[in-house]
Amino acid sequence: MLNGFNHTVKGASHETSGIVCQDASAYRTGDNYGMAVVADGHGSKKHFRSNVGSEKAVQAALDVVDECFAAGDNFIDNMLRDPDRIIKKIEKKIIALWNDSITEHFNANPYTDKEREKFTEEEFSQLKMESVYGTTLIAVVITEFFTFGFQIGDGSLVVVYEDGNAELPMSYEESAPANVTASMCNTQAFSHFSSFALTDEIQPIAVFASTDGLYTSFGSEEDFLDYHSMVTSQLTELETFDETIVKNLEKRAHYGTQDDISLSCIFDPELVGENLEAINETIEANRNRAAMRKAEKLASLEKQKIKNALRQKRQDTLLPNEIAEAEKERSRIEEQMKAQSAAAEEPDTSENKPEAPEAAIPEENVQSSDTAGDAAVETDTEAESTAADVAEDDAVQEDALKIEVND
Repeated sequence: MLNGFNHTVKGASHETSGIVCQDASAYRTGDNYGMAVVADGHGSKKHFRSNVGSEKAVQAALDVVDECFAAGDNFIDNMLRDPDRIIKKIEKKIIALWNDSITEHFNANPYTDKEREKFTEEEFSQLKMESVYGTTLIAVVITEFFTFGFQIGDGSLVVVYEDGNAELPMSYEESAPANVTASMCNTQAFSHFSSFALTDEIQPIAVFASTDGLYTSFGSEEDFLDYHSMVTSQLTELETFDETIVKNLEKRAHYGTQDDISLSCIFDPELVGENLEAINETIEANRNRAAMRKAEKLASLEKQKIKNALRQKRQDTLLPNEIAEAEKERSRIEEQMKAQSAAAEEPDTSENKPEAPEAAIPEENVQSSDTAGDAAVETDTEAESTAADVAEDDAVQEDALKIEVND
């Protein structure tokens, strides 16, 4: 019997600016499937009802997938035979249902004066109703026979296997194509979906869907995946762990882009329990690799500090001569320009115009010895600051990855 959870927390940036939470999340377990789904409403001015749009997107995904499984074995057989074609049909149905839902909401809730006041008349007249509700959508479905997921816009899908290893079934480039802002409100939105299907004999024991606020709160993709392995290890005690994961997500919402965070999960409690030892071994191996990454990063920063120190030493010995030459050249050019300016005030009676003056050296390119020294110090200070940031980031990662029940 599958189980699951979902949580949505408000990002620190939204708390500061007084913006409503624009994320939505849900999970559903049926007789023969489980589904985790999240959505992230767009944050720009024209998407001022995106919080409603994200809720409607989540509900549309749940309803369409539930309708598919209501067809019984016929749907399962078709999925195993041609998953890409069936997933594309699901995506199109979700878009259609979402459009119907936001149209119904719009008809019942016409634009208010408060919503209009942020726009000029011309700007408001050009708004498309779908854009006002714009949102992403990320969903994953797991069964005994297959696992599949789909998404439009940024966000992440993660699968965790019996050995505790977490993977992204779609690459970042697939889930967030370059130069394309994929959204449910796009024209021909169904063509912007990305998807995956796993029909192998070995299936995940846990699947996760999350909005991009979670991914950006980590320093690396490796840390992000390790986090899901750790969460999976705690799922056998979901009742006590549920409160802990909320607190953890609230902490994470203060790092990275400080955006809203939604995390939804479906898992098999029995398989998680049976494989707990292997999962914990993977977690320990992940910790060791994380420590190595940290050491390599700090070593690289130390190397940069040494290079900066050597560069400053060279500047201390070479720059005075260079500055003296530059000052002499600037004085010469200034005298030349004064002479030309004085000549320009007199009528020009000659047949031939004077040659154009040589280009003056821009003043910002002539750096005093004090300024040059300051630049080197600033570069060195930047490396020191980065090292401090790494240490702070590591502390955050370590704290966030613990996910202890007594957190």
